[in-house]
Order: sequence, then C-alpha cells, then structure tokens
Amino acid sequence: MWNRKKILPVLLLVITFITFLYYQIFLAENNQVQALSKYGSRGDEVRQIQTKLKRWGYYDGNVDGIYGSQTLTAVKYFQRKNGLSVDGIAGPKTLEAMGIFNSSNSSGGSSTSSSDLNLLSRLIYAEARGEPYTGQVAVGAVVLNRVKSSSFPNTISGVIYQSGAFSVVNDGQINLTPNETAKKAAQDALNGWDPSYGSLYYFNPNTATSSWIWSRPHTVTIGNHRFCK
Repeated sequence: MWNRKKILPVLLLVITFITFLYYQIFLAENNQVQALSKYGSRGDEVRQIQTKLKRWGYYDGNVDGIYGSQTLTAVKYFQRKNGLSVDGIAGPKTLEAMGIFNSSNSSGGSSTSSSDLNLLSRLIYAEARGEPYTGQVAVGAVVLNRVKSSSFPNTISGVIYQSGAFSVVNDGQINLTPNETAKKAAQDALNGWDPSYGSLYYFNPNTATSSWIWSRPHTVTIGNHRFCK
C-alpha cells in the first residue's frame, strides 16, 4: 500500500507536469495569434507585404522577404496614408488593409468576405455618397472589374489602395463610416450586379481635368459619373 508520504511527491510531480504542458500549449497558441511581421522578420508574409507595397508605389526596394529599414519605412508610409496606427508593424489591421489574410489575422473565408464588403462599402460611400443607388453599385462594380483585369491588382484592397487610384484614399475619406445604402450597394456589386457594363474607370465630367480619361470608350452615365472602359 502507498502511504501519504509516497503519494504526495507523485501528485506534485503530476501537477507540475500538467501545468508545464498547459503553459506550453497556451504560449504556443498565443504566439500564433500575436504573430506579426515587423523589423527583422523574414518569410513569405514579408514577401507578400513587399510585393503589394511595391505594386502600389510605397516601396522601391527588393522583394526579398526581409523586413529591413526600407520595408519598415514603406509600411509606415502605407499606415500613415490609410489612417492606421503608424508603428511600422504589419499587424492584423495593416495586413487586412493590404488584403493579406492568414491564420494570424483571419479566421477563414468569411472574415475575408466581411473585410472586402466593409472596404468596398467605405470606397462607395467616400466616392459616391449622394449619387443614385445604381451609380453607387456601379462604382463598386468598377472596383470588381479591375480585380478581374490583368492590368490591375487582383484583390479589392489592392485595387482600392493602388497608388493614385482613388483620391479618397489620399485625403482620408476612405476611413469614413459607410451608411447602410453604401453597404447594400457593395453587397449588390459583390453579388454580380454591374450597372457600369464592364467599366474600369469613372469620372465626373464637370470636374475632370485629364484629357486621357475623356479618350476612354464611354459605356453609361449615371448621376454625376461617366463610366468608361
């Protein structure tokens, strides 16, 4: 028979072992959730960040997967231009704005869809609030047509944050909270409604100063926006 003196050390050993395993598992999961790309990081996520920032004109260094000083500066520039906390760390919000989704900052496809809907709603609200509802959907459709085109980035965030693509990104209006109409227009565009008839561009004829935009083939005019290919 085991006496109390023999049982107690065994129990303490078992409790210590279980506690050790618990903290190892907890720390591993916590580190996965908090995984961030920052100065000194290396890997595929850093390469994705560099590729997107380079495409959008924020970064002119090598796409080498090394988070060095140039990448740090580019991330800060992107954060500053897009109303994010300027800390130089590609955390969940910054990665989401770039359209980069993984186990660290997304729980799956539904999160990505929700993020796309939110960003497209913000773009529509910033660009077309006050326009007819059909015109708001058409603005969303232009973004999606660009995603499909080989001449533009292949994600909604990539299209919207492409350097010089939308003035509302530069002046900060992209960060305004969209109303329900803009959200519904974004959903209709995502569902496939395209009142722009495949357009890749739109502009206001009353304010446009570019002669190039007038040269684009016209498809339809809705409200104050002229849509073209």
